Amino acid sequence: MQQADIGLIGLAVMGQNLALNIRDKGFFISVFNRSPDKTKQFIEQNQSIGGYFEIPLFVQSLKKPRKIIMMVKAGKAVDELIEQLLPYLEENDILIDGGNSFFLDTERRINYLNNKKILYVGTGISGGETGARFGPSMMPSGNVEAWTEIKEIFQKVAAQVDNSPCCEWIGDGGSGHYVKMVHNGIEYGDMQLISEAYFILRYGLGLQVSEIQHIFEKWNRGVLDSYLIEITAKILKATENGEPLIDKILDVAGQKGTGQWTSASALELGVPLTLITEAVFSRYVSTLYEDRQLLSEKFPKPTLSEKNLQIQAVHDALYAAKIISYTQGFMLLKQAAKTYGWSMPYAEIAGLWRGGCIIRSRFLGQIQQAFQKDTNLQNLVFDDFFGNALKKADQGWRETLIFAIQSGISTPALSAALAFYDGIRSAKSPANLLQAQRDFFGAHTFERIDQPRGQFFHYQWEEN
Repeated sequence: MQQADIGLIGLAVMGQNLALNIRDKGFFISVFNRSPDKTKQFIEQNQSIGGYFEIPLFVQSLKKPRKIIMMVKAGKAVDELIEQLLPYLEENDILIDGGNSFFLDTERRINYLNNKKILYVGTGISGGETGARFGPSMMPSGNVEAWTEIKEIFQKVAAQVDNSPCCEWIGDGGSGHYVKMVHNGIEYGDMQLISEAYFILRYGLGLQVSEIQHIFEKWNRGVLDSYLIEITAKILKATENGEPLIDKILDVAGQKGTGQWTSASALELGVPLTLITEAVFSRYVSTLYEDRQLLSEKFPKPTLSEKNLQIQAVHDALYAAKIISYTQGFMLLKQAAKTYGWSMPYAEIAGLWRGGCIIRSRFLGQIQQAFQKDTNLQNLVFDDFFGNALKKADQGWRETLIFAIQSGISTPALSAALAFYDGIRSAKSPANLLQAQRDFFGAHTFERIDQPRGQFFHYQWEEN
C-alpha cells in the first residue's frame, strides 16, 4: 500500500478543502476525523485520498518522519488530540496545528513535545474556505528542524504571488500563530474602516447603495485595491426582491475572539493598538441593538444644511487610516519579537499576506519594500512612501471626520487612526501634565526637559 506524504485530522470545511488542495498539488494524503461518517462520506467523494477510521492505522499510513496537520478547534481539543496521537508517534515525527490557536498555547505544546522528541509546528492559515481550497497564506513556526520536511508541501499548497509562495518560516515558538493573530486584528480594523466609509457615504451623503457599489468598484482599481474592498463591492451589488440585501441585514456583528487577543496582547506589551481595539469595541457597541434603538429616538442626529463632502475625501480618509492600522500592527509584531525573543522576517510577513489571506491588498507590496529597504524601520510612518501618502491624504481625512462629527456619525476607527497620527507626529504632548498629576497624588516622580533622560525628580506640590 502506498504511504501518504502527509496526514490531516479534522474534516470540517477548512480541513476538507486543505486536504483537496494538498492532493491537487501532487501529494498523497491520508485523512482522519473523529466522526467516522464524515470520513466515509469524504473519501467516497474523493477516492484518491486515503481515509482511516482508527488513529493507529492512520498514523501507520504515513511516511516517516510522519507529518500530521491538525485542523481541529483551538484549545482543549488540540491537547486531547495530541495525547491520542502520542502513543503511536516516533522520534522526529511532526505535528502541525493549523487552527487558530493562542500563541502561548503553541509555545507550551512545543516545550511539552520537545521532551518527547516530537517536532511541533504552529501554523497560522488565512484565506477562509476558498483560500484553503485554492491557496491560503500560511505562517508556520516552532521547531525549525521540521521546516525542511514540510517546506515543499506548504509552499506548493500556499497562494502564489509573482511566482513566490505566500508561505515562509516565521520563526521560533508560537510566532506563527502570533502573526496570524495580528493578521486577524488588522482584518478587524480593515473591516471597520471600510464599514465606516460606507456609512458616511450612505447616511452622511445620502448616496444610494448602487452608487456606493460603483464607488467601491472604482476604489478597488486604485491604491485601495484589496480583497475586502472587492467583496464589499460584491456585497453592495446583491439584491433581494429588487432591493439591496445589505439593507435587510441586522446591524449586529459577531466575532470569534482573535481581535480581542490582539488588543489584549497590545495592552500587555504597551503598544498603542488604538485602531484595532476600537474596531473590537465597535462590535461590542453593535450588540447593544435594543439600547441603540431607544437612544436614537431620544437623541436624534443633527442635520447639516449643506452636505458638500467630496467622495475623494472619504477615499483619502480610508486609505490613510488603513496605513495607520498596518503601522500599528507591525509595531505590535516588532514589540512581541523583542519581548518573546523571536526574530521575525517583517518583509516576508508582508509578502506572504499579499495573496491567499483576507487582508491581501496592493499596498502590502509597498510594506514589503519598506522593510526590505530598511530592516530596522521603526514604523511605516517613517517610510517615505507611506509618509508622503499620509501627507497627501491629510486634508481629506480631516474633512471626512469633521463632516462625520457634525453629522452625528460614529467613526471610532477612522478617528482613532487620526488621533494616533497626530499624537505620534507631535513633538509635544499633554503627558507632562499627566505625569505631574501622578507625582502629585502618588509621588511617582518625573523627568525634566532641562536634565538628562533617566534622571527622576519629585516635587512637594502641597507646599507650593
